[in-house]
Amino acid sequence: QVQLAESGGGSVQPGGSLRLSCAASGTTDSRTCMGWFRRAPGKEREGVVAIYTGSGISYYADSVKGRFTISQDNARKILSLQMDSLKPADTAMYYCAADLRPLSPGSVLSDSWYNYWGRGTQVTVSS
Repeated sequence: QVQLAESGGGSVQPGGSLRLSCAASGTTDSRTCMGWFRRAPGKEREGVVAIYTGSGISYYADSVKGRFTISQDNARKILSLQMDSLKPADTAMYYCAADLRPLSPGSVLSDSWYNYWGRGTQVTVSS
C-alpha cells in the first residue's frame, strides 16, 4: 500500500509560480512510477509529468514542457512539481499518483495505469 498526500496548491496570477509537493508513505521501490495529473473543470484528467523513481527518467506533457519541472527526494519520499510561467489553462485540481509496476514509457502519462492516488490540491491561475 502507498499513501500519497499533496500540498502546495493555491492561487497565482498568470506568469507566476507554484511548487507542489507529494509526500509518499508505505512500500515503494526502484520500480515505482510516480506522476502528477490534473483535472480542469469539465475536462478529463490528464497526465502532466511522470517519473521513474529508480532512474529519475521523466516524461512531460507537451503543454507543460519548459515550464514545469519534476523532482524527487527519495530519502524523504517526496515528489515535487515546480510550476513556472503559469497560465490560466493550468487551472485544475492536481493529483499525485503512484504505481509499483514497471509501467512502459508509453503508459506513464495515462491515469488508468495508476493504482494509488492522493486527494489532490487546487491550483488556480487568474488575474
